[in-house]
Amino acid sequence: MKIIKFENKYRDDLIFMVLEAKNALGRIPGLNNDLLDIKRNYFDKGDMFWIALNENNRVIGSIGFNSERNSNSVTIHRLFVKFNLKRQGIGTELLNKAESYIKSLGKETIYINLGQGDEWYESRYFYAKHNYIEYSPGKMKKDLDYSLDM
Repeated sequence: MKIIKFENKYRDDLIFMVLEAKNALGRIPGLNNDLLDIKRNYFDKGDMFWIALNENNRVIGSIGFNSERNSNSVTIHRLFVKFNLKRQGIGTELLNKAESYIKSLGKETIYINLGQGDEWYESRYFYAKHNYIEYSPGKMKKDLDYSLDM
């Protein structure tokens, strides 16, 4: 597996993977409009979006973030892993890649908007395992620790 900065040639494969992942969770697959133009919705704003590729250059995971205006915080978006490859460390590697990059920008807080309801139990567990705390129903955050970098 390799993680790369998103390239537009992977757009359709990314969208298919996300829809498939949502279907496997029992959710009605819907298209996230930001995925139709990642350049405009992420890169043009100074933010990032990565994809994980398997040995056949097929998309097996994704993650992106947007910076919050006039603040030292970001919001993570679209952390998905291909449904049949969960619990193999792909999500952790994607999250680590994003957190490391976000930290290099000097940002202080990462937010996640999960939504409310039981269908998000896997996400809640995953983020809690990575030191995110639920501060409001359906919302989690992590304050980045720079003391370990010294």
